[in-house]
Amino acid sequence: MRSTAVALVLFALGVYGVLHSLGGAFDATLERERRATALAALASPPRDAEGLSSWMGRLEESAPPFDLLYIVGTPAPGEEKGLFATAPSLEAFYRSQGSSKNFIKGMESASYEETYAPGKVFDVGGRRCFLLFAPAVEPRTREILGVGVFAFDAAPREEFFRLIYILGGGAFVLFAVILLVGRFSRDPLVGYAIAFLFAGTGVFVAYPLFEALRLSLTSQGEFSLEIWRSVFQSSQYLSALWGSIRLGAWTATLSTVLGFLFAFVLGRTNVRGKKFFTAMATLPVISPPFSLTLSVILLFGNNGLVTKNLFGSPAISIYGLGGLALVQTMGMFPIAFLTLAGILEAIDSTLEDAALDLRADRWTTFRTVTLPLCMPGILSAWLLVFTNSLADFANPLILSGSYRVLSVEAYMEVTGMNRLGHGAALSLLLLLPTLSAFFAQRFWVGRKSFVTVTGKPSGRLTELTSPGVKKVLVGAMVLVTLFLLALYGTIVAGCFVKNWGIDYTFSLANIREAFSRGKDALRDTVILASAATPIAGILAMVAALLLVRKAFAGKRLLEALLLTPFALPGTLMGISYILAFNKPPLVLVGTAAIIVINYVVRELPVGVEGGIAALRQIDPSIEEAAADLGADAATVFRDVVLPLVRPAFISSLSYTFVRSMTAVSAVIFLISARWYHLTVLIYNFSENLRFGLASVLATALILIVLATFGLLRLLVPKNVHLAKTLGR
Repeated sequence: MRSTAVALVLFALGVYGVLHSLGGAFDATLERERRATALAALASPPRDAEGLSSWMGRLEESAPPFDLLYIVGTPAPGEEKGLFATAPSLEAFYRSQGSSKNFIKGMESASYEETYAPGKVFDVGGRRCFLLFAPAVEPRTREILGVGVFAFDAAPREEFFRLIYILGGGAFVLFAVILLVGRFSRDPLVGYAIAFLFAGTGVFVAYPLFEALRLSLTSQGEFSLEIWRSVFQSSQYLSALWGSIRLGAWTATLSTVLGFLFAFVLGRTNVRGKKFFTAMATLPVISPPFSLTLSVILLFGNNGLVTKNLFGSPAISIYGLGGLALVQTMGMFPIAFLTLAGILEAIDSTLEDAALDLRADRWTTFRTVTLPLCMPGILSAWLLVFTNSLADFANPLILSGSYRVLSVEAYMEVTGMNRLGHGAALSLLLLLPTLSAFFAQRFWVGRKSFVTVTGKPSGRLTELTSPGVKKVLVGAMVLVTLFLLALYGTIVAGCFVKNWGIDYTFSLANIREAFSRGKDALRDTVILASAATPIAGILAMVAALLLVRKAFAGKRLLEALLLTPFALPGTLMGISYILAFNKPPLVLVGTAAIIVINYVVRELPVGVEGGIAALRQIDPSIEEAAADLGADAATVFRDVVLPLVRPAFISSLSYTFVRSMTAVSAVIFLISARWYHLTVLIYNFSENLRFGLASVLATALILIVLATFGLLRLLVPKNVHLAKTLGR
């Protein structure tokens, strides 16, 4: 213990010595530059008052890195012959401080043709400045014409020292963590992994959210509720909040109904074509979030194929709540389907069989047994869709018309009005309905018991539908599928039409122009998504292993930090990243790194949850046996854990890649001229009514994602040993 303390003290002293040397060298360089700048500025000042006024005006127009007060001659305080200043605050400061020791010494030094810098920071009109006194000397006669008092902004120096002290503190903390974990941890590698995850989530989850909240609670650098007061007093924002809630409720309800329809028919009946219908039910997940909006506009917009060519004019506008609910429902019901499919398959059919044996009919059995047991999954699906609907702003941005939603208002505050504080506040406001729905769902589910598997579950599922009901359900599912096919077919057709809505002549011009203008964005998108995919996949499995298999202090906190990004609107993540990483010590805005980090952080929760679910099915004794045979933690993870959780790992990789390729809500704030994103380009083409170009790029994106999913199916085939048979 003593040696550890000595090592920490010696390292701290070493860091302090390095920082002190760097600071001294930086100060010396700044002072030389200030002296040279001051002497150059005072090289040839005019002698007459009119010339001095004109000279000061020209100097002020050139926007120099200083404010200047020019005193004619070298008089004693109060006896000046003339004062000329580029800033009134500097003149006022001189009149209040002109008799101080620093000013007296500065004037004396100037009379001896010397410069003088007091070496401390002064408050000049509310601005922190360094002062420098310099003489204006006539070159031939060496006559002192006057004294220049220069006020240089102290912010650059303070920023530099803040940065080096942050880096020094970070270096000390890193050294302390490495030393303490290495000395006192039974498994140093595990300790390092825990420390790394805490540091990563702290920097890239907690810190950006803190910055967003801090900005919404400050005004002109001081604590203020002005932003929140203006938000809650604005009928526009409150109307947008209510609009988001209405849209979310409609979308969540309709999506849950459709998701349950597909999950029930595919999981509890012997309908044919299950693979095809399953693929159709998951297709919207792997397409750009506003691709369906694009196809709806092509079909039902003002110049749509259906509205204009079949009916002559649009009888009902697709813009507004109805169109948004339709598009979001078709795009988000796969979330409900994927949630409910597992729930329906996991229900033990012995309960349904018991009800049927007691002479209950199929509808009664479904209503009193199956549906109540599905209720936790139904509520979870509703909540997931509701959260995604609130966070979506790509579809409302194109299709909302005069209908207001809060996500679009937040986006416009940032990009249109440059009011980051209001944008952050509106994004944080979106959390209120999400958290309210979450706690209501947890409260309702927590009041009841839904346990059905108490021993070995049944290996068969009971079909509860009669032939007539089954035909109705399959018919409804077929109609939804046909509508989806029509939407995606419209996107593909839009690639080969010269000018949709005006000229339907077959043409390949859109394809050539789209790839010519979008090749860089396509390349950037694939590169960034490919970079984020392995990082997110490995981190997810490491985090899942630590949360399931290890006990350590702060475990619940780490889990909360890892899962928090899933509940955050994309606009909030984008805005918070701009606020946090557009200043030292981490200036990442405009780089590829911030986009990759955003991908990883946003999609990590899904991989962590999948890894946790997979690890809980694996007996820990397998890993313990490997450790008993001498394998270290890294070997156990690489050779034992990863092969066992291979399906979850590959799914995490695929999900991250797909979501990164189709992201828009957060990445639209983070793109730059160097690193662009394909979905943003598709949105720009759609907004500018270049639907043919948007269709080409959307189709290309869908094909890339489908190829990734196809590769996933090849790598991770379905386990036939877990399949159930369907009985009557």
